[in-house]
Amino acid sequence: MHSEFVASRSADPKDSRDARESRHGTPHLDAVSLAIIEQLQEDGRRPYAAIGKAVGLSEAAVRQRVQKLLDQGVMQIVAVTDPLTVGFRRQAMVGVNVEGDVESVADALAGMDECEYVVMTAGSFDLMVEIVCEDDDHLLEVINKRIRAVPGVRSTESFVYLKLKKQTYMWGTR
Repeated sequence: MHSEFVASRSADPKDSRDARESRHGTPHLDAVSLAIIEQLQEDGRRPYAAIGKAVGLSEAAVRQRVQKLLDQGVMQIVAVTDPLTVGFRRQAMVGVNVEGDVESVADALAGMDECEYVVMTAGSFDLMVEIVCEDDDHLLEVINKRIRAVPGVRSTESFVYLKLKKQTYMWGTR
């Protein structure tokens, strides 16, 4: 198990350099905040003093920025595991087609413990859902008895993972 930071763009309204908004109304992070995020993505346990040295801030300033980024949901600290090593032998991506309100179906699926990733998409599927299960019987139960039972789910197509070749969380800063 290792620690990773998962980051998305948001801003710190108390830091005017960090609070500029893009033309779409989403906050824009300054170069220092992006550099801090990048440092933490490389090693989620990197000391604030080392980060400060790399980005040109004091340890206290880094600590304050990191806390603001966490409080605002820009990033989170998570322990990323290999599901196989913790008893989950089956992973799959499930494409879901929906009749009616896609968002209500997405909310229902997001509430299921086995659904690790739920995204509304454009294209062949309305939703893509990554699920992690103990075994094939568990996978069948989740898809057949739970996902397909959600009101509005019209059809599903499953893509069972045979082998994970790459998993990274280094996006969002370059």
